[in-house]
Amino acid sequence: MRDYDEITVFLGGWGPYQILAFFVLSVSVFPNGFGGLSIVFVGDIPKHRCFIPGNLNLSEAWMNRTIPLEQDKDKLQYSKCRRYRLDVIKNLSEIFPDPDSVNISEVGQEPCLDGWVYSKEQYISTIVSEWDLVCNNAWKMPFSMSVYFLGVLTGSFVSGILSDRFGRKAILFATMAVQTGFNVLQVFSSSWEIFCLVNFLIGIGQISNYVAAFVLGSELLGKSIRITFCTLGVGISYAFGYMFLPLVAYFIRSWRILLFALSLVGLIYIPLWWFIPESPRWLLSKGRVQEAEAIFHHIAKKNGTTLPEVLFSDLELEDIKDKNIKSFSITHLIKTHNIRSITIINLIVWFILAIGYYGLSLNTPNLHGDDYLNCFISGAIEIPANLAAWFFLQKFSRKLSLSGSLFFGGIVLFFVQLIPSSISILATMLVMIGKLANTCAFAIIYTYTAELYATVIRNTSVGVCLTASRLGSIISPYFFYLGAYYEFLPYILMGSLTIFSALLILLLPETINFPLPDTIDQMQRMKGFKNAWIHRYYLNTNETTTEVNCMAIKKEEL
Repeated sequence: MRDYDEITVFLGGWGPYQILAFFVLSVSVFPNGFGGLSIVFVGDIPKHRCFIPGNLNLSEAWMNRTIPLEQDKDKLQYSKCRRYRLDVIKNLSEIFPDPDSVNISEVGQEPCLDGWVYSKEQYISTIVSEWDLVCNNAWKMPFSMSVYFLGVLTGSFVSGILSDRFGRKAILFATMAVQTGFNVLQVFSSSWEIFCLVNFLIGIGQISNYVAAFVLGSELLGKSIRITFCTLGVGISYAFGYMFLPLVAYFIRSWRILLFALSLVGLIYIPLWWFIPESPRWLLSKGRVQEAEAIFHHIAKKNGTTLPEVLFSDLELEDIKDKNIKSFSITHLIKTHNIRSITIINLIVWFILAIGYYGLSLNTPNLHGDDYLNCFISGAIEIPANLAAWFFLQKFSRKLSLSGSLFFGGIVLFFVQLIPSSISILATMLVMIGKLANTCAFAIIYTYTAELYATVIRNTSVGVCLTASRLGSIISPYFFYLGAYYEFLPYILMGSLTIFSALLILLLPETINFPLPDTIDQMQRMKGFKNAWIHRYYLNTNETTTEVNCMAIKKEEL
């Protein structure tokens, strides 16, 4: 039985049709670049302090003394959550016209009972200023992001299974519609609770279409450009979407108008339906040979190539039908020792990667410098990161590329704690370098994971791995809250976890120069870390494949 790449070699590797598919599928990822990260500006916390009612008739001097000063790191600033008791201040102001003649620090304090005043210096409004998500309600802002990632988790898990069952194209466009529709509805949120509910639904669609587009491109395009699509095509389109966010946010300072402007970009999805086909590889795995052949005819016509008289032999057709009888569920990801080991390691690494990526991305407002510029640089840095990923995947093994990127990123994050506060711009540069390495690793692991799993469970496996990564992204908004205990603790933890994941990668099989597996049996033949040395030794001594496999089995039994 020939593999898929052998069957479709007549289509050519980089013809007019492949160029169109490459471009269209890459464009479909553009809105994902800003969708999940818009909370950086929508949920940013403006400068604020307690509101002092004007009916107290306080003089300007007394008005300026109603808020206590607090030590914040190396400087004194007005308290954001406390004020002096206004009844006492009112009485004192009537007795002492000059507040300097009174020791105000001895006056009792109270919370901001009348609400807060928010600075309009940077924003007209955010969800924080609209619904007072500060002080005792400060937990609600990161929770808003966690709810979004909870939706992403649900979407990653469900869409992967649905895509393997109902097709890549159907799920791709269904989740596009969910994402765009609820983006518009979110603009009209009347309360924080409704905002969170809609954010959850947006999350379901947001990553689901990303995964479907990624897998569809991996299966539709030839192996000669598959890596280019997964790194440069998808990655750079996502990066441009990321960079688009601060450009729009700089000119639109109201959160509702900003979200509405961003949601309009989703209209680019509509015409894509007529340019994106179903995956022929998926159709063949389902035994729908005639539909796959029709797509082959269409691609061959566009590319000006000649279709073979017989695409599939009778034996191959019978084999396809036999495969279709057997269904493949999520349990196949843990059914055998080899596949179970691959799955467990992937789940851990994806979990850690998400903590690092989203933790660093969402921390942009806390970095030294301008928020908009930092966010733009954080997005722009993904372009060289994806270029580096593409180069590594072309020139080096998958394990070395991924493990090396993770190890380098972890070491850089460790160095952040050594930078003195007087040169905080250097710390920002190191964080950006760590973000670059993390993004590079993310681009590589998508390709690597798709190559590790068979076609019949590929979308399910990527979806399950994304589910693990979303568990990491759910806790990532809270990760930098650990800085309240020790400023550099988040970077130390992220660095440690990243280095640990770099070591785990070394236990996975290598996939470079191996054809993409279509069946569970083909996946089982991959050589893992434990028996790779046996495989290399016997290949070098010209032993037969049977003898190599027997030795590997014996070693497993020991």
